[in-house]
Amino acid sequence: MSELDDVRTRYDRFAGSEAPGRSALYATWARIACDDVDVTAVLARIPATHRQPPLVFAVSRLLGAPEDPPAAWAEWVRRNADRLVTECSTRTIQTNEPLRCAALLPALALIQGPIALLEVGASAGLCLYPDRYSYAYRSPDGSVARLDPATGPSTVVLESEWRGGAIPERLPDVVWRAGIDLCPLDPASPADRAWLTGLVWPGEEGRRERIIAAADIAAADPPNLVRGDAASPGVLAALAASAPRDATLVVTTPGVLAHVPRARRTPLIAAARSLGRWVTIDAPSLHEEWTHPVDVADWPQGRFVLALDGGVLAAVDPLGASVEWRHGADGFRG
Repeated sequence: MSELDDVRTRYDRFAGSEAPGRSALYATWARIACDDVDVTAVLARIPATHRQPPLVFAVSRLLGAPEDPPAAWAEWVRRNADRLVTECSTRTIQTNEPLRCAALLPALALIQGPIALLEVGASAGLCLYPDRYSYAYRSPDGSVARLDPATGPSTVVLESEWRGGAIPERLPDVVWRAGIDLCPLDPASPADRAWLTGLVWPGEEGRRERIIAAADIAAADPPNLVRGDAASPGVLAALAASAPRDATLVVTTPGVLAHVPRARRTPLIAAARSLGRWVTIDAPSLHEEWTHPVDVADWPQGRFVLALDGGVLAAVDPLGASVEWRHGADGFRG
């Protein structure tokens, strides 16, 4: 497949199945990328690993691309081709969505504390504060279960749909938090905040405000964020060595393993499990490190697996908007 065909295929899929219902602007821009030969050619110059539609569109907005009318983007791309290609080539998608903590919490609540929390692919570390956020789980009958930190309601309230099983009754006791990332972001940096909020798709209500509020919490008590490749031998263990000995080390990999080459996933998972407890949110077919095989055909469409030490707990929205406790998981107690 040629580079031009790759752009058309990738952006056609995005326009048809990923953007609708989430962002009308991005759906339009993706269609332009497929149909405008000049725009297709420019995007084909971006390395394949950096030309994902959400990344290219976020960079476009960061560089000042007009959003109204959406069709003006094509001419902007032609006039700013070199800038767009250069900036996209140095950027990566770093979706640091604190709402993911609503999906992580059911697993963390099963682990005896105190907890030393270590996240792989931490970005700005916003998912390292599950104990500092408030939660509102809505059941199918409309009732809402609210959990707040011991210090009182948080400025960040994570709302999520809940089905099946018992809703967690406590927040984890996190006494140490650290993360590793290829390019960690500073939650206090205006430039890094601009990039984090720029990754929010136009039309997604509430995400930008939630990220800013979570960044304020992280900036007030910064985690230890280390630049490095967690899939390289010994890197994860070196960071884990600084965790307090009297705390349970929990390594989380929420949505990050998809960005690790398949051949390196199993060693990374093995390293995480050897260091302590392992909590992950992954597509069911992403790897085979589940304690029992996951029936992909039976798995809810568009949902990821929440697992503790490979034991399947729930089907969750990849960004935390819903949690469905799976049959048979109720007997699993970490």
